[in-house]
Amino acid sequence: MKKGKRYEEALKKVDKQKLYTKEEAVKLVKETSYANFDASVEVAMNLNLDTKKADQQLRGAVVLPNGTGKTKKVLVLAKGEAAKAAKEAGADYVGDTDMIEKIQKENWFEFDSLIATPDMMPALGKIGRILGPKGLMPNPKTGTVTMDTKKAVEEVKKGRVEYRTDSYGNVHALIGKVSFDDEKLIENLKTFVNLIIKSKPSVVKGTFVKNISVSSTMGPGIKIDVNSFDN
Repeated sequence: MKKGKRYEEALKKVDKQKLYTKEEAVKLVKETSYANFDASVEVAMNLNLDTKKADQQLRGAVVLPNGTGKTKKVLVLAKGEAAKAAKEAGADYVGDTDMIEKIQKENWFEFDSLIATPDMMPALGKIGRILGPKGLMPNPKTGTVTMDTKKAVEEVKKGRVEYRTDSYGNVHALIGKVSFDDEKLIENLKTFVNLIIKSKPSVVKGTFVKNISVSSTMGPGIKIDVNSFDN
């Protein structure tokens, strides 16, 4: 696939052999963003994991201190007090089996995040094959299956990102927009990377993080020195 002229220009600014500090990388990710909109900034980490083993699969969520720059629409499936709490916390849609039917019959996906109370999970399981591929199936590990719907909605609205390792041991997450101040992007980046480093399974020996890179939408990847996160 032929990349455009602007991509080639952006690529010239990046030394592929170099490992940048997190500060340099954030500066460079902004300089190499050539999209004519406020591009997203993403971090990708390649980890020394054998994801065929259940105890080496990472999955979870983290609230970024400065949010992601994207407002997420939240659907909460709950009844009674939990439904009321979700509405008060600012959920965009609240319902129970009526919403499950809506998704099933109308192929309705006007939401980015789905939170459910444990009692809704058996009914939700019936449409698991629709939600699963879209990455929308709630999971206790990511805090999306919970009785505390208020906290779950507030965290999503504040800028919570979910992550899970793929079969190659990569995790990636949105950490903000190109328009963010450098400090805010660095703080979000540090929060995510440090969380992943702390999540190292005890069975993993030797180097855990093989490489870290950041990029903007359509922009080139910029490699970061792992040691840059020691401070």
